[in-house]
Amino acid sequence: MTFLAPTRLWLLLLVLALVVAYLVLQGRRKRYAMRFTNLSLLNQVAPRRPGWRRHVSAVLLLVTLVLLVSGFARPATKVKVPRERATIMVALDVSGSMAAGDVPPSRFEAERSAAKKFVQDLPERFNVGLVSFSHVTSVVSSPTKDHPAVVTSIDGLKAEGGTAIADAIFTCLQSIRGFDARARTDPPPARIVLLSDGEDQDSRRTVEDAVQAARQAKVQVFTIAFGTPYGTITQTPSPGARPVTQPVRVDRQSLRDLAESTGGQAYDAESLQELSNVYRDIGSSLGHRWTNREITTRFVGWALLFALGAAGVGIWWSPRIP
Repeated sequence: MTFLAPTRLWLLLLVLALVVAYLVLQGRRKRYAMRFTNLSLLNQVAPRRPGWRRHVSAVLLLVTLVLLVSGFARPATKVKVPRERATIMVALDVSGSMAAGDVPPSRFEAERSAAKKFVQDLPERFNVGLVSFSHVTSVVSSPTKDHPAVVTSIDGLKAEGGTAIADAIFTCLQSIRGFDARARTDPPPARIVLLSDGEDQDSRRTVEDAVQAARQAKVQVFTIAFGTPYGTITQTPSPGARPVTQPVRVDRQSLRDLAESTGGQAYDAESLQELSNVYRDIGSSLGHRWTNREITTRFVGWALLFALGAAGVGIWWSPRIP
């Protein structure tokens, strides 16, 4: 068992102070009784003294306070809950060529908008991860059901550098294999959605190698092409030099070949409404994860029982005047 607000347990020091105060008062009461010199008269006034019973109500009250403080600290226990393992990896091209404005307002802005809409429209049961790639690749978000967090991560991306599509696929596959402890021997059902203008320039491995790895992992790749044959970007080669405008073509055929070679499908930016095909037949796989389940109500319930017990003992065993 653990406590979600452990600092509140310092309040138990107040309960300890009450215990000390109670023991001090009991010592004073004993000394006062010893001053009663006429013991025969004392026996006539109180022939049946409560003895240990007079402490029961106080003990029950102290236990009640301990339980209430513990409940206030939000106790929790570890429980094993089922977890859907089906995963969608979204790979976004953040290379410099995506800054071209042939797809208004730019390829990159159109790509980000499409990725955010895709993640927002995903059914809640799916885990979704995010990989960005230019001349290097990066896992921006590991697979999670927190779809809004992934959307926020997409907003933080910037376009610069070259393009490494093959490396992006390998990074996605690695993220899928690291999903949980079972993933290496029993990988979750998964798909990769890759958004790009399609020209691989900087991968350390070939697209053919990536296709082979995806097929071995039984992970289909779905591609979305952004751009027209007329895209250009303007760059400054060095400080003080004149800006240079250069064409950046979209390689739709390479993206189509990549998708179809893995059993996936290729789309254009204009056909995004068909992206439900990505997860239509992905299937389901349940795993388990450990999480903290708060059990404050148990402590409050026990405290209530002890409080009722203290009240009942106080009423039943309290001194009565005949």
